[in-house]
Amino acid sequence: MSDLKSTDLLDLSPVIPVVVIEDVDHAVPVARALAEGGVPMVELTLRTTVALDAIRAIAEEVPEVLIGAGTVTTPVLAKEAAAAGAQFLVSPGATPTLLGAMRDTGLPFLPGTATVSEALAVLETGHTAMKFFPAEASGGAKYLGSLPSVLPDARFCPTGGISLATAPSYLSLRNVGCVGGSWLTPADALAAGDWDRVTALAAATAALR
Repeated sequence: MSDLKSTDLLDLSPVIPVVVIEDVDHAVPVARALAEGGVPMVELTLRTTVALDAIRAIAEEVPEVLIGAGTVTTPVLAKEAAAAGAQFLVSPGATPTLLGAMRDTGLPFLPGTATVSEALAVLETGHTAMKFFPAEASGGAKYLGSLPSVLPDARFCPTGGISLATAPSYLSLRNVGCVGGSWLTPADALAAGDWDRVTALAAATAALR
């Protein structure tokens, strides 16, 4: 997927799993479990000390899964994630410096926005695909549904507080390509190595479309 564009990220799966890995040995099994359930991509957050090693492991051992790095908050993290093998980047917010750093990696990316002004700032750079975060706390589907009339070119991956039950309300919006969700990989399932549960949750999610 070397020619993958940022806009393509919104169309590969109805949900991008947002995964927190505490034990690097869980990285490959969870990626394989998601793929078995029909979810071909993972956003692994850079919130733990093993995150970069987990990205590297998935990139090397589960090539059928598109592995991305989430919680990219600095230019250094963008570079480190790319070096570890990340194939896309996701940030919770977007400053001019961070936008430039993510673009410089050559990887597709979803910069975080939560307001019209923030979305406009991203659009001014020529970038139309973005994350809406934190989705539920920032107005949810009702808010996003009001934006196409003023931001017709913007498309979003809302993330934050979304569940399997509420995802359809977002996916029905014309400016939403997919949602980000952590419900596919519950912490207790990962801790127990319950990969069958992860696969079942992924299958239920893949059926949203």
